[in-house]
Order: sequence, then structure tokens, then C-alpha cells
Amino acid sequence: MSKFGFDFQHLKGDFWGGLTAGIVALPLALAFGVSSGLGPSAGLYGAIFISFFAALFGGTNTQISGPTAPMTAVSMVIIAAILANFDGSVAKAMPIILAVFLLAGIMQIGLGFIGLGKYIRYIPYPVVSGFMTAIGVIILVTQILPAVGYYPKEDLAYVNQYKPQAEEIMLENILKEEAGEGILVLENFKETIKRAGKITQADILLESKTLAGKEASGIIGTIKVLPRAMANINWLELLLALGTIFLIYGFKRITTAIPSTLVALVVMTGVAIGFGLNYRPIEEIPSGLPVPNWEIFTAFSPSALAPYIFTAITLALLGAIDSLLTSVVADNMTKTRHKPNQELIGQGIGNSIAAVFGGIPGAGATIRTVVNINAGGKTKLSGMIAGVLLLVILLALGPVASQIPAAVLAGILITVGIGVMDYKGLKAIPNMPKAEVIILLVVLVLSSVWNLVYAVGIGLVIASLMFMKKIGDLAGERSDVKSLEKEEAWTDEKDFPKHLKEEVFIKHIKGPLFFGSTSKFQQLALQIPDTASTVVIRMGRMPYIDQTGLYAIEDILQDLIKRNITVLFVNPLKQPYYMLERIDIIPDLVPEEHIFYSFDDCIKWIKVNVPDIYPTPVES
Repeated sequence: MSKFGFDFQHLKGDFWGGLTAGIVALPLALAFGVSSGLGPSAGLYGAIFISFFAALFGGTNTQISGPTAPMTAVSMVIIAAILANFDGSVAKAMPIILAVFLLAGIMQIGLGFIGLGKYIRYIPYPVVSGFMTAIGVIILVTQILPAVGYYPKEDLAYVNQYKPQAEEIMLENILKEEAGEGILVLENFKETIKRAGKITQADILLESKTLAGKEASGIIGTIKVLPRAMANINWLELLLALGTIFLIYGFKRITTAIPSTLVALVVMTGVAIGFGLNYRPIEEIPSGLPVPNWEIFTAFSPSALAPYIFTAITLALLGAIDSLLTSVVADNMTKTRHKPNQELIGQGIGNSIAAVFGGIPGAGATIRTVVNINAGGKTKLSGMIAGVLLLVILLALGPVASQIPAAVLAGILITVGIGVMDYKGLKAIPNMPKAEVIILLVVLVLSSVWNLVYAVGIGLVIASLMFMKKIGDLAGERSDVKSLEKEEAWTDEKDFPKHLKEEVFIKHIKGPLFFGSTSKFQQLALQIPDTASTVVIRMGRMPYIDQTGLYAIEDILQDLIKRNITVLFVNPLKQPYYMLERIDIIPDLVPEEHIFYSFDDCIKWIKVNVPDIYPTPVES
């Protein structure tokens, strides 16, 4: 075992895991790059470097990292805002864009060093649910225009509407320049007229296109121009997008052994090229090895970067949350425990290096991580292999990949948007407390139409205030979900049958089970001895449970049932019982006959129904 955490004894599993994950990552990387506004190569570079270095230096052995839907959605907004300040020129704006990405990566490394990783788990479920659904809505809606072949910047009738505004902005910029040079004189506008005379119609058109693109961006912008898009549908592009969507969903019904997104990408691109269709290809992917963009450093200006510091913090925090949530998924599948702070350091290093080479930022990717684990990946080597595979594909197939239709990637992203939404949280809305529904909807709406990070911040504030009020209204119970080594028998358990102590495990919940206490409760499955066939969960001192706590209990119960372990509830109080019943934990997972309102009744049931299989050790 090396100090970096991979073991060559698992080389075969890691190879197939990394290979499969890399294949799944390819179409998504290209699609996310196009969606971001920097082109497919930026997505591919991000996938290569983040996958390799986040795996090498991270704290989750089986995690596959790269551009993800949440990170791309935020990056898209950031890139559009910076481009608007550089006349829509990607070449001019690229150094500052990459500098922001680099700063975000460095901040992630700092977050890992100061130990922030362990606090990410305290984000309540309704906030995460609202945010993820908003990400899905943003991606889904913004891909409608490329899916129908409509590009606002190329619609001259639409662009010309912004010419007067473009001329105003250009004149305003001239006046600002003169004021900065100290030559602006109100009595004499000769210099202003001279400089204005140098502005060509091409310059005005370029600025008009920038304004048109900005106005048509995001959900609100897309909705504004949707009537024009519907009136100017490119039917070939629409058919390519619909064919891609049909193949992605249809091929999954045949087999999941081969990634359906890759099948759709290859088939639809083959059809478009093979039949000589007059389609719109993606931007050309540069051939050869990626090279560093040294302008990040040579053209660096603290004053130019200063307005985007909060933007970098946004990316850093989002990447941290996105990655650590995926790490939890990996832990649940592999029965291991990740190192959250080390994971942040690894993600930060990956994002920093990707930024230097022109890649978009990313995070731990849940689907790719699951694919890696299912294919046999066990160590960090799998993530590194995925990155190397993508580099080989770039070098060998870059010119071929440049022929991929843009509408095909739009179709892929539409399925990503549909898939990333949290349907579990949405379905639970009718049965959840009003306070938690409000939090979810506030985050969802504000994230979709305003600002993703501000929305999460507001959601956290509302959740904290509501939680404090709820806890204040309860009888001052302390949250105390003890771990096994601190588990102490309650008074009425002293007479519990000694010959059944090997077969029955008793768990106490004292105080509310909420988003701040579920992490310890989730370790319940690890505490249960192999000899136990029955678990008793005592709820008489648990006055309140929130949505996060409900899903924590649900996950644990499902795991216990798979292991053929019987679960008994003792004395569930009014609010927890109501919530457990509303989402069908009672009676689907714990039937009524397994619920007792006194511990004595529970003991009577255990004596009759739990066989004594293991002899109790004789105390010395």
C-alpha cells in the first residue's frame, strides 16, 4: 500500500473501473464544456486533470472527479458575466476566467487545511434538495435553444434591437477613458468625437451580440427569446437532439453495461456524418497535449481579480459540498470512510491544475463514482486511470470529436438536467412540514431565477432560524445520539434477559434527530454485532425528527432489512410517529406489530420471538 492510498493488488479492478468511468465521463465532459461557454476542450481538460489529481491527492479512494452539473451551472453564469465585461471575447476574458477558477481551487485547498470538510454535513436536506432541483431546471431550460438550433447572437433581427444600447455603452466607455486620462472637458468634445469616429459598424455589431447573448442567457433570458426560437426552429438540429434523448433513455432499457450517453453520442454523430447532413458541429478541439495558459500569471492583476473573489469562494464551497456528498455515496457502497479534509485538498489541487491548463472546474461526480465502484474500482488508481484514458482519447480522437453535432451535446445535457433533479424531495413535499417545504421552494426558486449561492445562503439562514425556534419550543432536550462505546443501559433495561444479549442490540435516541445529529446516528449499522438478529430503537426521549433525520432512519432500516435483521420501535412520540407514518416507514419498513409503547411489552415479544442462538459468554 502506497502513501497515496492505492494498492496494485487491485490493479485489475481499478483498471476496469477507471476505464468504464472514463468512457462515461467523455460525452459529459464535452457537453459541460460547451454548456459553460468555453468550448468542449475546456470540459475535456477539466475532466482529465481533475480526475487524475483529485484522485491522487484526495481522501476518497473510489471517487471519480470532473466537471459536474452543479459546478458547470455556476461556471456558466460566472463565464457569461466576465465575457460581458470583455465585449464577448473569450480570448480576452480567458485569463481572468481561469484566474477565478485557479483561485477557487486554492481556496478549496485552504478549506481542507483549516478542517472545514467535517462541517459540510450540517447542510439540511431541503436546502440540498432545492439546490439540486434548481441545477436540473437551469440545465434543462438553457439547453432548449441549442436543441432547436437557435443561437440568439446569430439572429440579426434580434441582435439589431440592441444596437442603440450598444452605442450608448461604447460612448460611455469613451467618456470613462477620457475621464481617467484627465482630458474630458465638457466645453469641448472634439476628442470624444474623434474617438467615437473610430468605432466601426463591426464594433457596434459585436457589442450588440454581446448584449443579446447576455439578455438571452439563464432561465429568464431563455424564456424571453423562446417565442423567437420556436418561430426559427432548425428541424435538423431538433431531430438530432431528440434522437440523442431517445437513444439515452431507450438504450438503458436494453442494457446498462454500456453507457447510453456514449452510445447516443457515437450513433447520432455517425448518422450526421455518414449521411452528410448540414449540421452545426461543436467548436474544434485542439490537437496535441494540453499546454498551460501562462497568461493567468503574466497578465495577472489584483485589481482585475478583486471583483471576483466572492465568485471564487462560491465555486470553492459548491465544489466542496458536491464532492463530499459524493464521498458519502461512495462510503455507503464500499463500507469505508472518506477523509473529508483530505478530499477538499485533493479537489483543490485538481481544480487548480485544471485551471492552469484551461479546464473548467469540477467536483466528485456521483454517477461516475458509482460506475467505477460497480466495475471493480477500489483505490485511487481507478480515478487516475480515468484521467489518463481521457487524455489518450484527446490525443487520438481530437479531430474526430470536433465533428460532434452541437445538438447532440444539447440532448445529452437535457437528460443530465432531468436526472440531477431531486425527485425524492419533490415527491415528499405534500407530506413534509410547511417550514421545510418553504425552505426547499425558496432555494429552488431563487437558485433558478436569481443567484445559486445567495439562494443556498438564504436557505441555510431560514433553516437555522426555524430549527432554533423548533428546538426552543421543545422541552430543552439535548441532542444526544450516542455512539456504541458510550451506549449505557437505561434503568428499565437491567432486567433484560442475559441469554439474549448476543441476539438483541438496543439503540437509544435522546433528543431530536435532525440534520445536525444524523451523522452519528448513521453509524448505527456499524455498531451492530454480527450476532444480532433484532435491533430495538428506543424513541421515548426523541421529541422531534426532521426530513434529514427521516431519510437517515429510512436508509438504515433498508440496510438492516437486507441483512434480515428485525427492527422494533419502542415508545415513538407524537411528532416522530406522525412523520414516520407520513412517508410510510410505518408500516412499510416497521409494521405496527413491531411498535411498542413500553419496554416491558417489547421484552415480552422478544422472549417469544427471538431465539437464543449464541451462548452468552461466562463472566469471569
